[in-house]
Amino acid sequence: MDKQLVAAEQEIKKLTDKLPLLKKEIGKVIVGQEETIEHMLITFLAGGHALLEGVPGLAKTLLIKTISQAIDLKFNRIQFTPDLMPSDIVGTEILEEDHSTGNKFFKFNKGPIFANIVLADEINRTPPKTQAALLEAMQEFEVTYSGKTYEMDRPFFILATQNPIEQSGTFPLPEAQQDRFLFYIKIGYPTASEEETILKNTTGTHRPKVEKIISGPEIIRLQELVREVHISDDLIGYVSDLIRATRPETSNSDFVKQWVGWGAGPRAGQAMILTAKARALQEGRFSVTLEDLKHVAFPVLRHRVIVNFRAEAEGIDSDAVTKELLEKSKVNVK
Repeated sequence: MDKQLVAAEQEIKKLTDKLPLLKKEIGKVIVGQEETIEHMLITFLAGGHALLEGVPGLAKTLLIKTISQAIDLKFNRIQFTPDLMPSDIVGTEILEEDHSTGNKFFKFNKGPIFANIVLADEINRTPPKTQAALLEAMQEFEVTYSGKTYEMDRPFFILATQNPIEQSGTFPLPEAQQDRFLFYIKIGYPTASEEETILKNTTGTHRPKVEKIISGPEIIRLQELVREVHISDDLIGYVSDLIRATRPETSNSDFVKQWVGWGAGPRAGQAMILTAKARALQEGRFSVTLEDLKHVAFPVLRHRVIVNFRAEAEGIDSDAVTKELLEKSKVNVK
C-alpha cells in the first residue's frame, strides 16, 4: 500500500478517534443530553452555527462553555440585552496618539465577536438592529466597519441561546437570520435518573476539570474531511425531493398545502447533506446513509419550514410537518 495513503488513513483515524473522547470530556459536566451534544458536535464538524432553545435551567450556557473548554479555541460570551448596541458586538474605533510624533489616528478595537466560539446568550432579548450585526459575521465570516473589512479567525462558530417561554421584552429572530443557523436545537427536560444525578453532582464540593481534547487546526482538518465524505446521487435526489415537498406550491402533500405558509429553500438541502456527512464522519463512516439524513432533518428544517396561523392555532409545528414528510417520502435509494 502507498505510504502516503497509509499516512493519510492514520491521520484521519487519529482525528476521528478524538470525537468520542470529546463527548466523554463534555459528559464530565453535562449529564444526559446525548442528542444535543451530538448535534452540537455535528455543527462544529460541518462548520456552521447553532441556535439552542430551552426553558431556563437546562444548562444551555453551561453546555456551550463546557464544549469551549474541551476545544482549544478562544471563547467569548455576549449577554444580549435590550440596550445592547451593534458596536458592543463588532467593536468600535477609538482615537489614539502616537507619542513619538504627536500624530493622532483612529484604531479599531475589536469586539467580543472576534473569537473562535461566540456564545450569543439570550439572543432574542436584543433589538433587530443589534441582531443584524451578527448576520455578516455568520454568513461571510468577516465584519465591515467604516469601510474596512476584518476577517474572523477560523474556525468560527456562533452558538446562540433563546428562551421560548418569556415573550415580554423579547424580539423574535427574523426568519432570514434564523436561516443562517445550520441547526435549530431544542433542549428538553432531563429524565428522572438524570435529574437526580444533576442534583447530586451540582450541590457538592466536587468541580470536574475539563481537559482540552482537540485544537483549532484539527477542527479545520475535520471540516475538510466532512466535505470528502461520499453521498450517492440517489440520496441527493432524496434530499432535493424532501426539500421541495416542504413548499406548498411544489408539494404533493395535502398536509403541507394545508398547514405550511413557507417551505424550505435550497440552503436547507445544503445544510441537510453537510450535517449528514458530519454525522457519518462522527460515527467513523465515510459514506452517508438514509438514516443520517433522517436524523438531521428535524434540526435542519425546524426553523426553515414556516407553518401558517391555522397550524399554530391547531398546535401543529414544523416538526410535525417534517415527521409527516419523512413517513410518507418515497425512498428510491439503491
